Amino acid sequence: MRLAIATLLALAAPAYAQTPAVQPIKPSKIVLVGDSTTAVAGGWGGAFCADHVTSFLACVNLARGGRSSGSYRAEGSWDVAMAEMRVPGYVRTWVLIQFGHIDQPGKPGRSTDLATEFPANLRRYVAEARAAGAVPVLVTPLTRRTFKDGKLERDLDPWAAAVRRVAQETGAPLVDLTAKSAAAVEAMGEAEADTFAQVPKGAAPTGQTEVNDQPFAQRKLSFDRTHVGRKGAGYFAALIARELSAAVPETRKLLYP
Repeated sequence: MRLAIATLLALAAPAYAQTPAVQPIKPSKIVLVGDSTTAVAGGWGGAFCADHVTSFLACVNLARGGRSSGSYRAEGSWDVAMAEMRVPGYVRTWVLIQFGHIDQPGKPGRSTDLATEFPANLRRYVAEARAAGAVPVLVTPLTRRTFKDGKLERDLDPWAAAVRRVAQETGAPLVDLTAKSAAAVEAMGEAEADTFAQVPKGAAPTGQTEVNDQPFAQRKLSFDRTHVGRKGAGYFAALIARELSAAVPETRKLLYP
């Protein structure tokens, strides 16, 4: 019996010896920073993280509705994003930064001056992201889908131009979402663009109901031409994936189109 066991162990030994060593993974991360047009339930970020990153690319959406390039920092959200950038274990961490909608005039306590504050805020984000070991990627704001006399209104173009200038000054990669999304919306026309909204045109605003008497967060969905529902989110998330892979070729192997 002992001889038989010894023989079996001897035969098994080469098999164990030939087992290849486990190779450690080399994961990367993307952190999304911005306003409601990037956030979940209103922006493209949720669909991007859900459908366009491989299992080797962690995707953390820290965009929040109603935030400008100034108020996002003031409330501490940027500190949270910075903490994510410093988490060890990732080969590379990219942070996509998209502001502009809430920076526009008419939002007390949140609007920023286009000529001074807005670009200064972006430059500071770029510098601090790099100091944290991340690679900042500037994203021009998602277009609104408002038409007048059959032509798309391009009210975010000045803010997009400011983002482009900061990208050029700092050498940060740029995803020109304003240009690409505006061209796409103009090409499809107003009727099709309206299908990108959270609820159909003319529908009453909706909210999420309670389940088992436990309150859930309310989505507060409505028809507007700034935010997007599932269809719009999916469309623009795919656009972001394509444009990001072009602006930062290193991300291509980590993204689904």
